[in-house]
Amino acid sequence: MKPFVSTIFAILTTTGIQAQVVPSVPRLVVGITVDQLRSDYMNAFVPLYGDGGLKRLMSQGTFYTNVQYKSTNVDRASAIASVFTGTVPYDHGIVGSMWLDRETLRPVFCVSDSKVRGIGTGEGLSPKNLVTTTIGDELKVATKGKAKVYAIAPFSEAAILAAGHSADCALWIDDTNGQWVTSSHYGTSPACLRYINTTMLSNNIANIKWTPSDYITGRINYYISGDELSSFTHRFTGIDKFRDYKRSALVNETVSTAAASLLRAGELGTDGVPDLLSLTYYAGNFSTTGSSTELQDTYVRLDRQIEELLAAIDKHVGLDHTLIFFTSTGYDDSPEEDLSTYGIPSYDFKLDRCSSLLNMYLTAIYGDGQYVDAQYGQYIYLNHKLIEQRQLNLQEILGRCEDFLFQFHGVRDVYTSQRLTQGAWTPGISRIRNSYNPHCSGDIFVEITPGMTLVNDNGGKKVVRDSYFEIPLVFFGQGVKSQKIHTPVTIDYIAPTISHSIRIRAPNSCAVAPLPDISE
Repeated sequence: MKPFVSTIFAILTTTGIQAQVVPSVPRLVVGITVDQLRSDYMNAFVPLYGDGGLKRLMSQGTFYTNVQYKSTNVDRASAIASVFTGTVPYDHGIVGSMWLDRETLRPVFCVSDSKVRGIGTGEGLSPKNLVTTTIGDELKVATKGKAKVYAIAPFSEAAILAAGHSADCALWIDDTNGQWVTSSHYGTSPACLRYINTTMLSNNIANIKWTPSDYITGRINYYISGDELSSFTHRFTGIDKFRDYKRSALVNETVSTAAASLLRAGELGTDGVPDLLSLTYYAGNFSTTGSSTELQDTYVRLDRQIEELLAAIDKHVGLDHTLIFFTSTGYDDSPEEDLSTYGIPSYDFKLDRCSSLLNMYLTAIYGDGQYVDAQYGQYIYLNHKLIEQRQLNLQEILGRCEDFLFQFHGVRDVYTSQRLTQGAWTPGISRIRNSYNPHCSGDIFVEITPGMTLVNDNGGKKVVRDSYFEIPLVFFGQGVKSQKIHTPVTIDYIAPTISHSIRIRAPNSCAVAPLPDISE
């Protein structure tokens, strides 16, 4: 009897193990980041949407309504890097699209790389300045290179930083020839270029005309008053025609077409190994006047492109085999009104003048010399070589600079490199510290009072704001609950949540846990 009982027990045990179905991982992850998307606009234009695009994401996915970045001065580059690394500029190294090179004192583009060459473009670009791994990098490592990782965006920095270091290809639209281009960093002849040749713009952009997509979109203001709007017509001509096209609502159709080309070619989601496709769309302003008609049409057209993208994914991979996240870059570069017209106080703040006076002050204390090397953005850069040659105490100099700069009208606070790296933690310091990186940021960050207008060396102006900026985050697709969550979350939760869903490690500088409530 004993052998018989043992046999029955073994059969029952084996059967029980086999009956436990292991949940499958998504075949495809699609990350959608919309440059400058605003929740208030997205919600305002809902009556103009169809049922298969943005409304579908918001109603059928896990929709986080209160999402924030953990750093200040967010722009396209720092935002994309933060989304795909799950950390902040202090760790991933991309403090913005541009920063000042300490050696040359010249602005540096965040993805510039003289050691690679462009394919279809004259620019040599790569992710070398991104010092941490991304979701795509970890996916490549986990699958021993079998997973396919692609990124498509109108802008080079968005494509490259979303793709990461080990992607199969990052594709963007060149400013000078309007073609889809890439970098030799991804190989000398990426196959993906062959799949999207039909989406090139250079031969047909002159015939493209941007007008409102329909009568209601072009005439009724759904954002504020319901008053009638002025229609518009834009053609893309002249030396900046491709740059202008990339800031128009029409570029999103080009991105979707390129993505559909990859899906049709069977490059993504065709086997048991998860793949990653990162897409960047655009929802910012087109004209310097910030036309509400153009902006409204941009959101309507974005909705249609999301609907077409979802249909293409469903056809070629299946939405039930795909995990999608949808979010924003979390900033807005819309033109500012002349506040004086409304009786609102407005003053210019010129950091170059502050820097010159600061240098005169340090000269009076320490003797003749150029103690201030440069200023860029809201940073002041000190001359470390001179300070070392004269054997001066950098900590003392930073303290004197801080005290001096506090005296200027319009200075809200002053953060030295020492204060940011060694000072006590507060919520305000934390956000600024997260935006700082010792290798490419200046020595002194000057926080300017909101409402002041920061005037750059090149004559550019930007009104300083510190107001709440509402952005969405939606997870949609395989195994995702349909729910709306108002609990605040930060953007760095995306990377660990996606990584957990496809059973890989989170990026190597991502320290937060996955969001717990998105799965059914």
